[in-house]
Amino acid sequence: MEAPVVALRKVFKRIDGEDILKDINLEVRKGEFLSIVGASGSGKSSLLYIMGLIDKPTFGEVLFEGERIEFSREEYLSRIRNGKIGFIFQFHYLLPEFTALENVMVPMLKAGISSEEAKERGRELLRKVGLAGKEERRPYQLSGGEMQRVAIARALANSPLLILADEPTGNLDSRNTEVVMDIFLDLNAEGITLVMVTHEEYLAKRSHRVLEMKDGRIISS
Repeated sequence: MEAPVVALRKVFKRIDGEDILKDINLEVRKGEFLSIVGASGSGKSSLLYIMGLIDKPTFGEVLFEGERIEFSREEYLSRIRNGKIGFIFQFHYLLPEFTALENVMVPMLKAGISSEEAKERGRELLRKVGLAGKEERRPYQLSGGEMQRVAIARALANSPLLILADEPTGNLDSRNTEVVMDIFLDLNAEGITLVMVTHEEYLAKRSHRVLEMKDGRIISS
């Protein structure tokens, strides 16, 4: 059987003497769309950041494609994060001085892709999220929903194996929420593995599996 994209084994995360994640055991399989729900402070985002190798567990281990992650090796972590994981947050974090296209190009240029190739792929990705014709607009010239779609295109820049989304519709109205969810479902249908943290249970139910957290523990899946 193919190894999970990411797996957590007996993971604890302790901050200021308090365990905010407790004995987490979780596998995310290739092609899965997993939603994580739970009250504020339940540990959802902390779990996502460990899955994305942004944060490290206090105890336990994380495996990516079957390989045990060594959190002490920052260059190695950066290579996996930049090449195999795409991140989408509640706030878009676009560079305000750059155009939509330039924002999407940034991860590719960091990965050593030529400017010409990055520009071509950036245009293709903006078309994919419904922003053809808006490549040269800067963030202040875009709506909130459009900025989040630029952030999705940027997350796809280096053809990631895994997309991690932390409350990606939290700042959006209902119409733009539907647009973003439709994009996620289309991406998943293409084979991209997605993990989404959301407080909206009706959105979570559109994924393959819903994982509920409470007080740092997984209480149902």
